[in-house]
Order: sequence, then C-alpha cells, then structure tokens
Amino acid sequence: MLRRLHWIVLRRLPGPFFGWLGTLMFLLLMQFLIRWLPEIAGKGIPILVIIELIAYNLAYMVVLAVPMSVLLAALMAFGGLAESEYYTVIKSTGISFGQIVWPSLVIATVIMGGMLYFNNVMLPEANHRARQLWSDIRGKRPGFELQPGVFYDGVEDYSILVQDRPSGTNTLIGITIYDYTQGRSRQAVIKAERGTIESHAGGARLTLSLQDGVMHRPLPPDANNQDGRYERLAFDRHRIQFDMSDAVFRRSESGESSRSTRTMRTPQLLTTLDSLKTDRQSKYRTLHEEVRGTLLPDTSDTTTSNTTRSDTAAASAPVSPTHESAYLALAGLEAGRHRSVTSTAAQRARNTQSTIQSTRRDTKWKSQRIRSYQVEFYKKFSIALACFVFMFVGAPLGLAIRRGGLATIGAIALGIFMFYWITLVQGEKLSERGFFPPWFGMWIANLIMSGAGLWLILYVVLDLGATPPLRRRLWDWLTSTEPGA
Repeated sequence: MLRRLHWIVLRRLPGPFFGWLGTLMFLLLMQFLIRWLPEIAGKGIPILVIIELIAYNLAYMVVLAVPMSVLLAALMAFGGLAESEYYTVIKSTGISFGQIVWPSLVIATVIMGGMLYFNNVMLPEANHRARQLWSDIRGKRPGFELQPGVFYDGVEDYSILVQDRPSGTNTLIGITIYDYTQGRSRQAVIKAERGTIESHAGGARLTLSLQDGVMHRPLPPDANNQDGRYERLAFDRHRIQFDMSDAVFRRSESGESSRSTRTMRTPQLLTTLDSLKTDRQSKYRTLHEEVRGTLLPDTSDTTTSNTTRSDTAAASAPVSPTHESAYLALAGLEAGRHRSVTSTAAQRARNTQSTIQSTRRDTKWKSQRIRSYQVEFYKKFSIALACFVFMFVGAPLGLAIRRGGLATIGAIALGIFMFYWITLVQGEKLSERGFFPPWFGMWIANLIMSGAGLWLILYVVLDLGATPPLRRRLWDWLTSTEPGA
C-alpha cells in the first residue's frame, strides 16, 4: 500500500515539473528576445553567434525557472492528491504525512544538488562568456549600408550622400562626399556622377572608385601666399579607401576580460575574497605603524635617545605653565623654539590625518567589495536550497488548499515566488550596503519560507482546517466564562 502510494506521488511530479519548466523557459526567452533583439539586429551578426548568445543567457533563466517549477509541481501533485480524496483515504489507514512526502523531498534534494553544481560551475562560466560576447557585439558598428537621399556617417571622418543606388549592384549614382580628414575647418567636398564600391578583407576595407567628378578643398598658406588658398580639381577617376575594421564582428579571446562577482566560480570567489581581506588587514597594520611612528619620538641615535629620556623624565614631573607659553606641552622650552616645534607638530598632524583619510577610503571600498563577494557566495547556495524549501512548502500547502486547478495553483505559486524573489533581492541590496550581514541577507528568504513550511506541516498534521479557528475558540471560551468566576 505504502509503496503504491509512493509510486502515485512520484508519478504526479515529473509531468508538471518539466511542463512548467519548459513553459517558464519559453516565457523568459521571449522576454529576453523582446528586450535585446533590437540591439542585435542590423549589425550583421552571424546567426550562429546569436544562437550562442541565447544559449549562454539560458543559464540565468534556468536559475529562475527550476525553483518555480518545483513549487508548481509540488502544489499540483499534492493538491490533486487532496482534491481526489486520496489523502483522506490514506490518512484513515494510519499513514502519516512524513511517510507520504519523503520521496518527493528526496527528489527535491537531488534537484538541489544539481542546482548547486550548476550555480557554482556552469552559471559563472556562462555569465562570463555571455558578458564577453555582449561586449564584442556592442563594439561592432553597423555595416556599410548607403541609402539614397540619406547622409551616411558610419565611416570615420567622412559623410557620404548618394542620389541613387540600383538594387543588386555596387553602382552608385550622384555621389557627394564630405572629407573631414584634415579637420572641419579644412573639409574637402568631392562630387562625382557615378562610382562603384568594392569590399576587401571580409568587409574590413572598402574601396570607392569615383568617375567624372570634381574635388573642392582649401589649401594651407605657403611662403608665397600667406592667405588661405582654394583648389578645384576635376578628375576622370578617383579612388578612396575606407577602414571598416570596426564594422567586422571579431571574437575576443576568453582570457582578455576580467571576471566580476557573477562570473567567478566558487574557488575563484573565495581566493579573491581572501586576498581582499588580507589586503585590508595589511592596510590597517600599515596605518597603525605609521601613526605609532609619528606619535612616538625617534630614538634612532644616542643623542636623541638621551634627549628623549631627559625630556621624558622632565615631562613625568609636574610642570606648570611659565610666562613663556600658556600651553603645558611647550613649558620649559625656549621661546625661540616654540614656533618650530608647533610647526613641526602641526605638519605631522596634517600628514597623519591625510594618511588616515586615505586609508579609510581605501578600506571602505575594500569592505564594500568584500560584502559583494560574500553576498554572491551565499546566493549560489541559497537559490539552490530554494528547490528543497519550495518542495517543503508546496507539499503541505497543496494538501491544505485541496485544489489542483491550474488557475488556483498558478496564482498561489506566483505570489509565493514573487515574495521569495523580492525578499532575496532586497536582502542582497541591504547586505551590500552594510545593513545586514551577507549571510543573513541571502538566507532570510529561505528562513521565512522554512518557517511557513513548518506551520503548514503542523496545519496538515494536526488537521487544523477541520477545527474551529483559534480566534473563535478563544472567543467561545471568553463568552462561556461567567463574570466573577
């Protein structure tokens, strides 16, 4: 009986899980394409590169979709079990809630283990490659596309206008070119009746061959003519080469860009975190030694040592201010030395203050970076654990609501996931700003959901839904108590 029950529960989980996983991945993919496809289109990016970019960005979609799918599958499986009165029959035979739900928790643990590996190994690498590919795409300029009647400024230091461009050919008619290679004040204007354009080196270089044209350009003054000169040059043929290397898509090497917190694997994250902590501690020690060396007297030689000992002995005895100075620190010194001593002390104080402020800014920045790395480290594990927590919450919640309908399940799951994700994001921001410890900011969502899961388990096990609410029982007890009793 129990084995058959486990089989029924396990058979209900995979279908909703994979169904919802595919649906959520499709919705997230559509949202990604709607947002970013306009930025990709029109740049001549190869289709295989676009597919690769989408594949890399599927990684963060998996992180969002898998926990949500676990929650939906748990709600549908156990909600359907309660709706079909299976759970009522099972409970009447003496089978406990734990005996029913433990196989699903085992499955959630397996999914959690897979997500741990995915978040710590595959996700950072996918984020790194996606970020690098985005940088290559954004660094590429649009291709050379002349439109009749529209100035084209895609070539540096040139502005090109054509009156007509027959489709399917490289022929240009009615060409006007503004050449700014010598500066705006000495721009040249080139006009030609027709021309042809040719591409070389895979589009990295373009050659424009002009026919039957004229060039107007100013010339600089020379020894014979100090005023500005003007040149008009007619030509039968004229060739201009354009550098279009920025319009050619090139892939950068994988090691060219540095990694951020979200593109580091866990070992790299921990290594960087330890390095930042060591560097910050070294800054504190250096500051302590510098301040200590500034405040304590220099005892490097014998004369200074003897003078220091005598001054210390004199300072240890009670000294009253003399008529020479109103300050106790200057008592006993000659009047001529007051200015030099105070000037030296003030300069040392300013240097010490500058060092303290510089170290404070540096260590503050390092502390912010340390919190950022710690937040990312805890988040990798927190999101993976959400798969288990959602099964822990979804199983008793599905039995409590006693409905397996799509609308009810979807609304409840969306509300739970939105609460969880908002709590996680806010915890991340507050932790990075120093309001919470990083571990607390990243685990608070799981702690709240675990507490809700424990209450739901008690609700189902104690069958609180079949008893009057606590407030009604308390009211009945108060009203049944006689006054003065």
